[in-house]
Formats: sequence, structure tokens, C-alpha cells
Amino acid sequence: MTMARETKELTTVDARRKLTRLPEELEETPATVAVTRRGKPVLAIMTWDDYQAILETMEILSDDKAVEQLRRSINEVKEGKTIPWQAAKARLDV
Repeated sequence: MTMARETKELTTVDARRKLTRLPEELEETPATVAVTRRGKPVLAIMTWDDYQAILETMEILSDDKAVEQLRRSINEVKEGKTIPWQAAKARLDV
């Protein structure tokens, strides 16, 4: 899942009026809703899937070993150090 989403703004008054319809709206058109008070964002409303993806990302980024492995993997791909899918599958005995 990609996290590049549109951000919509609603005032707290408008958010209160629309709250029961927001799940369907966000399912149809994925976005993050910034709820504002006096023009400043005070809350974010998003789908549960987006929220879980953020938590998962934070968990991965808090693991130094996982982050280092991710960096190494990205560099290997950039350097063309990849293997065909069938070879990888064979190595894993899948």
C-alpha cells in the first residue's frame, strides 16, 4: 500500500457533522482528513488500513537491524545485484 494520499481539511464543526459518512467517503476516495480548529490542524482522520501501515512502518524504523538491512537491500538493487524470481524461489525451496 502506498501512503501518498490527498489531504482534505475540515473544521471541527464540519467534521462533527460528517463523521458518520467519512468511512464511506474515505473508502471511495482515499485521503487523510485534517481536522482544524481556528485554521490549525488538531486531528487527523484516516482509514484503519492507513493507520496500521503507519504503525508497522514505525515498528520497522525503530529496529536498527531491520533499517540497516533495508538500506543494504536498496543499495544492492541500485547496483543491479539482483537474482531472477525463479532462482530466489529455488533457493527458498518454495
